[in-house]
Order: sequence, then C-alpha cells, then structure tokens
Amino acid sequence: MNLIISSRELFQLISSKQKNLRIVDTRSFNEYLTGHIPGALNIDLMQYHWNDTSKLGIKGFNKQMRQLLSNLGISEKTFLVFYDNISGPSAARGVWLSLYFSHEKVAMLDGGYNIWKKEKKPIDTQTQALHYCEINGTIDGTILANYKILLDSIKSKNKNQIIDARTSKEYNGEQLRAIRGGHIPRAINIDWKENISIDKFKSLDDTSKLYSSFSKHQEIITYCQGGYRAANTFVILKELGFKKVKMYLGSWNEWGNNTRLPIE
Repeated sequence: MNLIISSRELFQLISSKQKNLRIVDTRSFNEYLTGHIPGALNIDLMQYHWNDTSKLGIKGFNKQMRQLLSNLGISEKTFLVFYDNISGPSAARGVWLSLYFSHEKVAMLDGGYNIWKKEKKPIDTQTQALHYCEINGTIDGTILANYKILLDSIKSKNKNQIIDARTSKEYNGEQLRAIRGGHIPRAINIDWKENISIDKFKSLDDTSKLYSSFSKHQEIITYCQGGYRAANTFVILKELGFKKVKMYLGSWNEWGNNTRLPIE
C-alpha cells in the first residue's frame, strides 16, 4: 500500500489546487496556530485515547471516531493527508483510522511539519473551519485487535506475531505506565523509533531488515501504550507488503491495568 507521501508530492498537489485534497494537522492547536501547511484542518488526535476493547467499548469507539472523521468533510473521492511534526504516531493513527472506516485514499506526510518547514515550503497561520459530512464507510474490523483476540492467540499458541512498539524500558517493566510493568506474552520488542531517521521514515530496504524475521503472510498484531506508536509500525508493515496486520487499540493502557490478563 502507498500510505506515505513526500513533501514534494504534497506540494505539487497543493500547487495544482487539487479540489479533492484534504490535509489534516494532527498536532496540538497551539502548534497549529504558530504555523501549518496551507489549507490544513487541525484535529489533535493525541486527545482521543481509547482503553476499552470490550464489545461495548468498541461500539463507543466506533461512534466517537465516525463523528470525528465526519468533521473533516470528506467524500469517497477525498485524498486525506495526515501530518504531525515528524513521520510520527499521530499522523499514523490518522491513517489507521481512515483505513478502519474503509477510506483507502489516505497517506501521511513523510517528515511531517519539520521537513516542510526545513525545506522552506509555504506556511499559513489562518485557521480552517471544520465541515461536517457524515462518513458512511464500512468498518474494517480486520485491522483492529481487542484484548480477547490477543488472549486467544496466546492461549492457542498460533503462529501470529505480536510486536511491542514501545521503548525497551517499557517492555522490560523498568518504566511503569500502568498498574503493572512488562509486556504481553510472546511479544517481540521493536521500538517504533527504529522506523525513522532524522524525522523521516527510513528507506524500505532498511525497514524491511527490521522486520525480516516475520512472514508477510502471517498475522501480526502491533501494540504500544495507547495505539499511536503501534499505528506507526502498522503503517510501515503495510508499506512493506505485510498482508494481515492488526493494531491492538487498547494496548498496554488496557492490558497493563487489567490484572486478569497475563504478562511477562
């Protein structure tokens, strides 16, 4: 999948005044006010954590996120581009959300605002109003994992893989960000920051080496603390051609705080 767009490509789309282009700044509103890519709307995606992947919890998540994406005023023809300061977790979360609602015309800006500014491309400070248009895309449950899917996977010892995209200190339990420290059993730790170098994604040749021990046909579940860093790894895996990738939405914020779930 082509889920990453370069600053050069995005600049060309803006310059040619593509009417179906919608750019979303996922940074904080204060960052947005100091300067943003011309025409960009602002939705601080870091404000939308979700740590309940029960049946009722996912129902609530679907309702809230459909409302959120509908505020972007997109149609089936809209090409959505998300960005944050770097090729980071917030923009990746936007890409994952778009795919979750079956809107596949989506990408994230490689290098984010830092690269855009460094290359002296045009910057705007005028805010853009949201435009509500209900998004009716079918939910793609194949890219979301809940705690039950992971628990069943661990118990059945099937051949899927679990990737922990957090830091090694979080993975080892040295840094606590929940009631318990540690990681989900059988999870392999590959810090999401290994995906990037100086704000931008590494080349596909380099990132393919990171995930060379995994089969592109086996199911892979990514997780982190709240489903943002894991979304970054999700995007890279899809770019590399992995067929069956899910993101565990609740991540360690749910798993680490549920004392009934096993940890290592």
